[in-house]
Amino acid sequence: MGAMSTLGLGALAPGVAAGAAAAATQPQGEVATAATGVTRALARYVVTARYADVPPAVRKEAHRTLLNWMGCAVGGSRHETLDAAIGALAPFSGPAQASVLGRRERMDVLHAALMNGISSHVFDFDDTHLKTVIHPAGPVVSGLLALAEHRPMAGADFMHALILGVEAECRIGNAVYPAHYDRGWHITGTAGVFGAAAACGRALGLTEQQMVWALGIAAAQPVGLREMFGSMTKSFHPGRAAQNGLTAALLASRNFTSTEVALEGKSGWANVLSTTRDYGEITGGFGQHYEIALNTYKPFACGIVIHPTIDACIQLRTQHTLTAAQIERIDLRVHPLVLELTGKKTPQTGLETKFSVYFAAALAIVRGSAGMRDFSDANAKDPVLVALRDRVTATVDPAIEEHQVRARITLKDGRVHERFVEHVVGSLERPMSDADLEAKALDLMKDVLPDTQARALLDLCWKAESLPSAAALATAART
Repeated sequence: MGAMSTLGLGALAPGVAAGAAAAATQPQGEVATAATGVTRALARYVVTARYADVPPAVRKEAHRTLLNWMGCAVGGSRHETLDAAIGALAPFSGPAQASVLGRRERMDVLHAALMNGISSHVFDFDDTHLKTVIHPAGPVVSGLLALAEHRPMAGADFMHALILGVEAECRIGNAVYPAHYDRGWHITGTAGVFGAAAACGRALGLTEQQMVWALGIAAAQPVGLREMFGSMTKSFHPGRAAQNGLTAALLASRNFTSTEVALEGKSGWANVLSTTRDYGEITGGFGQHYEIALNTYKPFACGIVIHPTIDACIQLRTQHTLTAAQIERIDLRVHPLVLELTGKKTPQTGLETKFSVYFAAALAIVRGSAGMRDFSDANAKDPVLVALRDRVTATVDPAIEEHQVRARITLKDGRVHERFVEHVVGSLERPMSDADLEAKALDLMKDVLPDTQARALLDLCWKAESLPSAAALATAART
């Protein structure tokens, strides 16, 4: 690794290193002690890191992240959520500078970032950084690709900015999770804005000082409440984070100032939005590890915490050729977060079914799948699914981790089948292959783009770092 990409605290300017080191060990709690240098340390890394120092495996994961995001963004482009958003805001958009993927519309870069962020998340099928449950690509790539259509950007620069954006948002997320999330914030929006600001700021060539300001402007724009899960507004969060982060970078590029301690200040982002914080998660080991290497991809189009339930029920369905008519009851033992996030017992819409562990278990048995078409308004009211859904119970078990479930199916003839899922499909332990990701993306895009166009788009995603212009990605995704 070169010196630029291995910045540790000792490589920072005099005074900054000591402050950041103190911040890294700051006691957690409601009352914050003085901390300095955190925002500047992150800003300095983002503007000085070199793509040449990024390991090949990390670059590969960045391309997988891009491909998954592209499939989700194009696939979600015809959803009624995006129709409503474009219908409401298109009259107020500026010049046609950037694409709304999967559609004919072009909007100004800020509105395009918003729309592509919404479409990439509307199916709840996007990437997940499991340590924080951040969906990293939505805020970062949505803002960055819109900018790439307006400002010349080589593919390698685009991919490096993508990696750095994910690094910024996930490091910040690491510092406050789970307390920040437990307060009710949707961390994809609240931390994602920093990712978009860092990525777009890097692409704009911001100085260290300007990047400090960009992170500060981003900190002033937190968006995303968990209360919105199951509604159109959930997908608004990464869209607005993309738009807000891009706005922050553009303002900073013209020397629009902010505080020097946006993250760590007494009334800064981390102290206001979280009851605990660990600044060492932000400043430690720059260039020695990459958060994007921990990215995962969903095989099921719903809240990540009910993936284990779907996995277990599909396995039992397949192994024992189960049908809904045979089943007396399904009993699930789950992590507390499952009921907190997905405890909707009687979901009425497709978006709401994505946050019902009861519906998800029934869907897995009846359909044997849980893709974007399965979580529909029609299925929410399907009598067979509803009847089985009402025979599902879920109980919190302190011994069960977030990525686990213990499923027990009792049949009407008295037989019982059980399955414990320790590592769910799609996790780091059971990752989706490149072929899996391609199949998922093609399925998402098949109602939007011709097959030949979709396959050509995926090929561009795999070789994005060698593209003369990253804007070619957006051009290839337009109808």
